[in-house]
Amino acid sequence: MSVLNSDTGAAQGLPRPPTPKHPAPLPTRTPADVRAALLARVEIALLDVREEAAYAEAHPLWAANLAASRLELDAWGRLPRRDVPIVVYDDGEGVAAPSARKLQALGYTDVALLAGGLSAWRDDGLELFRDVNVPSKAFGELVEARRHTPSLPAEEVQERLARRDDIVLLDARRFDEYRTMSLPGSISTPGGELVRRARDLAPDPATTIVVHCAGRTRSLIGAQSLIDAGVPNPVAALRNGTIGWTLAGLTLAQGQGRSHEDVPVGDQSAAREGATALARRAHVQRIDASVLAEWLADARRSTYRFDVRSAAEYGLGHRPGFRNAPGGQLVQETDHHVPVRGARVVLADDDGIRAPMAAVWLAQMGWEVAVLPPDAAAHTETGPDLPPQPLSPTVATVTPAELARWRAEEADREQPDTVVVDVAPSITYIVRHIPGAWWSPRARLADALRNVIPHARRIVLTGNLGVLPRFVAADLAAELAAEGRELLVLEGGTSAWYDAGLPIESANPRLAFPRDDRYRRPYEGTNHARDAMQAYLDWEFGLIAQLERDGTHFFRVIDTDTDTTTPNP
Repeated sequence: MSVLNSDTGAAQGLPRPPTPKHPAPLPTRTPADVRAALLARVEIALLDVREEAAYAEAHPLWAANLAASRLELDAWGRLPRRDVPIVVYDDGEGVAAPSARKLQALGYTDVALLAGGLSAWRDDGLELFRDVNVPSKAFGELVEARRHTPSLPAEEVQERLARRDDIVLLDARRFDEYRTMSLPGSISTPGGELVRRARDLAPDPATTIVVHCAGRTRSLIGAQSLIDAGVPNPVAALRNGTIGWTLAGLTLAQGQGRSHEDVPVGDQSAAREGATALARRAHVQRIDASVLAEWLADARRSTYRFDVRSAAEYGLGHRPGFRNAPGGQLVQETDHHVPVRGARVVLADDDGIRAPMAAVWLAQMGWEVAVLPPDAAAHTETGPDLPPQPLSPTVATVTPAELARWRAEEADREQPDTVVVDVAPSITYIVRHIPGAWWSPRARLADALRNVIPHARRIVLTGNLGVLPRFVAADLAAELAAEGRELLVLEGGTSAWYDAGLPIESANPRLAFPRDDRYRRPYEGTNHARDAMQAYLDWEFGLIAQLERDGTHFFRVIDTDTDTTTPNP
């Protein structure tokens, strides 16, 4: 049974149960308890509910970032089993306990706080990691160290290109990342597509294939995928990716549009054989629909289901209940897609190549992973990937036309009564916002209304589609009403405002607080300082030592020559 979200009309799930007026005290788990669960390989979700920038400064290896600002939108999609053990923490910001209560209101029954928060983890001498997607990045470093993945420095690749050597450059990132900046002449081939498309893009076995990303992980995993799956060409990673290219003084191209999809798909039998054989060596399980049904009925385990094809293919048809996670990004961002360590993962595709290849890497990262055989008849659902969400709270709203009228009436006032506050992700606000709108992170909105824009008597909350503002308004409406201030939500959000032909701008941002909701990676974009890029590489080089000190990862790297696994350090 499902209900309709009052804002979007899409099936979103069951409404939230009411929060008890006098809830029992939240239980706590010590860092030692969490570490014991990780070592026992039982299910646990260690959730850092701070904003991403703070999370990226320091967190345990298997902590997943589930920011308090988006918790209602993301929890049901990322934590499929409602009685999974959950441990929530912050570092003194005061968002852990409210987030734990929200999780309880969303139906989660085993929610605890990390006793002492992140400080306790630090004080116990346990390992802390910087950056994001750390398990995948650390694993990539371990793969290179164990398998001696070949790589070429930027200078050598440039020399080969200048000589017009027979060489093909494949960019293993998402297409939007590739468009932002990439090696001149490279072809966008996201990591999950590499084994499937390499023979089409480099049909001559003598052609050298160079795989690159912005840093190291997707370059290394992509190149090793081609080698392990038996692609006959010489294969290498671009050493240190576009960072290495930039540090070598070479120029990146921007706005390129070459894609693997521009080349017709050829015979896939060799790629399928290679992927199947590799999955067998990695001990990836092959299951059918009946086994999947048994797993889903098992109330003691979490089972994630992913269709690893592209978003476009997924939209045309997919298995019911499967989320979309293109294979390369699933391997790169496993902590995001599968925050429950110890869970099962089931993958599906339509070619018998992409699911086994993604599963190979997940198995080596210590996940219990299985693949389903391709079955086009099972693709009975269509449309984009929509995460399950609770019913939006009932709140006071205003239409774009009415808000525009209010603003016009108050246009000549030095301090208008009506103020628009955007609670979307800050990058969304920067790209497109209502003229004059403020931006505030959700966790600090009350502070913004009290100290930054205290004159506003009527506050209109907006976001991209207007869904998140409803949850935000539900938190603050009673408090503001007691102060004689009116709080409303813009129906349909900024998108509805734009669709109504009303003005939008990307200039003149009004930030109530510094943008801390997203960590800016030192490898994305085009204007990072050289010392920041070098520091990032130095950090990656140190990850294997951190893995050894931490001791909770259970990574195993297969040796395809001997059909054995190389133990963790």
